[in-house]
Amino acid sequence: MKIAFVLGEESADRIAADLARSLRLKVPHVEFVGLGGAHMREEGLESLFDIEELSIIGIGGIVRRLPQLLGRLKQTSEAVLAAEPDAVVTIDSFTFTNRVATRLKAARPELPILNIVPPAVWAYRPSRLVALTKAVDHAICLFPFEPTVLSSLGGPPATYVGHPLMAQPDLGAIVRRIEREGAARPSAPPRLLILPGSRRGEVDRLMDDFGRTFAFLKGRMPELTGVIPAIPRVRDAIECKLQGWEHRPDVVHGEAAKWEAFGSASAALAASGTVALELALAGVPTVIAYRLDPIAYQLRHIITGWTAVLPNMIVDHPLIAEHFHEFVRADLLGRRLERLLTDTPERTAQIEGFAEVRRRMTVDRPPGEASADILLSLIADKKKGR
Repeated sequence: MKIAFVLGEESADRIAADLARSLRLKVPHVEFVGLGGAHMREEGLESLFDIEELSIIGIGGIVRRLPQLLGRLKQTSEAVLAAEPDAVVTIDSFTFTNRVATRLKAARPELPILNIVPPAVWAYRPSRLVALTKAVDHAICLFPFEPTVLSSLGGPPATYVGHPLMAQPDLGAIVRRIEREGAARPSAPPRLLILPGSRRGEVDRLMDDFGRTFAFLKGRMPELTGVIPAIPRVRDAIECKLQGWEHRPDVVHGEAAKWEAFGSASAALAASGTVALELALAGVPTVIAYRLDPIAYQLRHIITGWTAVLPNMIVDHPLIAEHFHEFVRADLLGRRLERLLTDTPERTAQIEGFAEVRRRMTVDRPPGEASADILLSLIADKKKGR
């Protein structure tokens, strides 16, 4: 059996490798081709090119690199067709991966195509679902509310299999501690977890605001300490911005240090993104802030979702406060955080809501195993002409 993967960033690469390992247990003689990163390389896939080229955030980034993306689109489509796979798996990066899937489906209508991480049509541009439905046979969802949303909008068959975060060992240890001991009370002295984003553009747009917020809080809570877990690709940008901060938090590096910071924090100030879900699962009361890049800001009218925060979507109410652009103000963020850094009704409400997030996210078997069964079923059905 030969399976082609089409993906565009590290998080998708991890999902692909999880699926690949599960497939190998079920189909010992399986070959992987297409696009992948370091994790898929360990599974034997030689990527057509470095997927870091496709790791682009925001509409502005896509526009600036459009000629390069079009060239890679043509190359990937032609290479996958030449490989004659038994099935194709597209993961995230919808702008690129679904265009590849569309070309593949046009050339080989019988080719089974499985999509993992469908576009966030619940947040903006639900029209994307039309293109997805034409290109893929089944969608694998990472959030429990998504199959219902896709079905209501006329999307492809969809299944929730769980989120990779649920299998993260360090996060799992925090969750087990919460289940065993209950949510932690605010630490003394209080400690603020500061997460300005995982991409340079996010760091550049948010760090000054976060620095002013930290200074505001220090003025009201002098004993407050802070910590920033810095991933390698934005470490220099963070350190550069910190030179202008009135008060400097600790900066830690590495996965172990990151989860230790999550486990010891009283509350968090974070950029909008998957990190909000990490914080909810870890039981860290949170305030969210974000600034779009200039081009995306001009197109903000296409956003149709009522929230950009995943835990809010999962529990279907505004559990975590979110602040965008003119509402990213130190005196507002600071006052909200002060209520979460101390024993207040606001803190209690978030912690209770996070328990519901964990309950709704729980699945009875690993995501890779469930995804492998769905893919193999698609292949079998196609062979039978269904």
